[in-house]
Amino acid sequence: MTAAARILAALLLTAPACAAQQLDCTNPTSQVEMTGCASQAWEAADAALNAAWGPAMERARALDEGGPSGAVPAATLLRDAQRAWIAFRDAACDAEATKARGGTAQNMLFYICLERLTLRRTEDLKTYASEY
Repeated sequence: MTAAARILAALLLTAPACAAQQLDCTNPTSQVEMTGCASQAWEAADAALNAAWGPAMERARALDEGGPSGAVPAATLLRDAQRAWIAFRDAACDAEATKARGGTAQNMLFYICLERLTLRRTEDLKTYASEY
């Protein structure tokens, strides 16, 4: 199952339980709650990543303004790196989640991995966006 399909399946599986009751992520007591909370944590990390993307791309475009002619634009390099990172992240988290393959914790492990790697990438983008 692809990473995107796994995310969609997990969201569909946890949506009814989440809709029926608010998740208490300070003290999740069931696997559905733990997976739902892991999903929410990843969504928050993804929002932070998206917020960091804009300044990083602005920085890349600024670097392109004075760059040498004929060079691959920094914005293109950053975009391509981000696409490669997303593919890496999804594959790495698919692999990590196999520690619970077929079990109820598999999707939770996938989301935990997504959150961890996304938070790290967010810091990378913030570093890229900053001045030297």
